[in-house]
Amino acid sequence: MLFILKKGEDNVKRENIRVAVLRIEGTNCEEESYLAWKRLGAASEKVHLKQLLGEDVTPRERRDIRDYHIFMIPGGFSAGDYIRAGAIFGARMKSGLREDLKNFVEEGKPVLGVCNGFQVLVEMGFLPAMDGTVSHIPEAILATNDSNRFECRPTLLRVEENRRCVFTRNYEEREIILFPCAHAEGKFTMESQEKLELLKQKEQVVFRYTGPEGENPVYPWNPNGAMDHIAGICNSKGNVLGLMPHPERVFYGITDPTWTRKGLDRSRGDGRPLFESALEYVEDNL
Repeated sequence: MLFILKKGEDNVKRENIRVAVLRIEGTNCEEESYLAWKRLGAASEKVHLKQLLGEDVTPRERRDIRDYHIFMIPGGFSAGDYIRAGAIFGARMKSGLREDLKNFVEEGKPVLGVCNGFQVLVEMGFLPAMDGTVSHIPEAILATNDSNRFECRPTLLRVEENRRCVFTRNYEEREIILFPCAHAEGKFTMESQEKLELLKQKEQVVFRYTGPEGENPVYPWNPNGAMDHIAGICNSKGNVLGLMPHPERVFYGITDPTWTRKGLDRSRGDGRPLFESALEYVEDNL
């Protein structure tokens, strides 16, 4: 069960929900991510990591993670993906923001990491985090794709968890949706089959890659060779989600490459319910 904030106070109204979309050098999906929240009426803001750490900023530029309701780490190639994807970004956050983010998660506030953001959350130990809020060492990795190359293509996902995860409540269980992927290191891997089975038992698998008819995928439907075709997972509380494909890139139906076959819905892309789910959760519970 998630923690509830501000007991006894009125629920947070949509226009007062503050969303921090984090960025550093090399992130490149912050604009689409910022707009996804803003288009739904939230007070979205692009925030540089230095603003949260108080490095090289004026007092007016300083930001405090405690002032936000939702925290998002977007995709990109932070710090050039040197060492490995997300490693430098994760280390910088771990050294100066780990405890604040830990408190943020323990308060039940939603945290979303997409692509590079997923890699960062795994590096920091906030995912899968099967035995608490954060693990001291990573429990999984996002390894180099089996193709050994950058994969940028539409991917079909099956929604595996829509009850506990606060980001998927507006999807139907087993619903098949389309998010595009764009990564070179997206192969979800755990150290043993036993750890993977525990992850599944705890219902932390949220999205899996799937084929066009819902069958187990082969390449390119599974673009990276992920174990058990896993594309996205949540923490044990359900308020931290990481996934490799990009929901912000299909906020509107007009950016879905299959619209000529499925018909055109300008208002609803497959990614939009993910952001709506989190905002509705904040409105109802925080």
